[in-house]
Amino acid sequence: MKIGFVGLGNMGTGMANNILNKIENKSDLFVYTRTLEKIKKFTSGGATGCTSIKEITTSVDVLLTCLPSVETSRQLFMGDDGIFEHANSNQVLVDHSTVDVKTSKDCFESASNKGLKFLDAPISGGPGGAADGTLTIMAGGEKESFDYAKDAFNMMGAKISHMGPSGAGTAMKLVNQLLVSTNTVAAAEAFVLAEQSGVNLNAAIDILSTSWGRSTMIERNGPITVNKEFENSPAPLRNLVKDLGIIKELTSQLGLKLPVTMASSDVVDETMGLNLEEPDIAATALSIKKISGIQ
Repeated sequence: MKIGFVGLGNMGTGMANNILNKIENKSDLFVYTRTLEKIKKFTSGGATGCTSIKEITTSVDVLLTCLPSVETSRQLFMGDDGIFEHANSNQVLVDHSTVDVKTSKDCFESASNKGLKFLDAPISGGPGGAADGTLTIMAGGEKESFDYAKDAFNMMGAKISHMGPSGAGTAMKLVNQLLVSTNTVAAAEAFVLAEQSGVNLNAAIDILSTSWGRSTMIERNGPITVNKEFENSPAPLRNLVKDLGIIKELTSQLGLKLPVTMASSDVVDETMGLNLEEPDIAATALSIKKISGIQ
């Protein structure tokens, strides 16, 4: 199977590296991104570099993308000289990006109208999971397409699930991101409460790791909070801002009231205004301190 990968950012680089390490013939991994130096790093390892969307699309059986924004996904798949313009019916085309449900469904409909196969398959696990090949991959679309692409997914992830029809993968990712945002802010509040109450923060994290209050955000954000490594993050807060915007839009469309999510979003926005350099999601603890009047 020839696999293409478009988008070699914080997540995409780790994902594509896992494919390169696990694929039988390294030259069967085709890569494309706008930064030539990133392509060269893969070609030096045996991958095949491409110079355009047309070249990579017409060269592979499964094409995977991991892109930074909704607009980029829409343009790259459905725009002029985009993936759908150059794809064929024998391929499976996959978007691993976090987008809104409408974008995933629009891509699926556009692909179907051209006789093409499309999956929305967002990911969870952060840059660490991408690098380790332990991502969770949640796919929406036709089961036949999912089965065809699953070998590629297995090279990147530890938990691979078909969630249902088009848009179901994206919806599941938004559910996950809702919990990431609320758990991040809740963990930040817990850390500040512990610290201000005289509890050793390392000891608190250790206890919480085996208590009912445990969460991935406690385990992940705790050491960052202890070491105050809030800036220049590989898991920047701006990504959560984007995801919360999509979640709030979906919440409005469904007529739901999610007060905890809204409160978390306010703290995230407050943190983005702290003039930090590429703040980590754990930096929300600084906003809790600011709101509380703690220097």
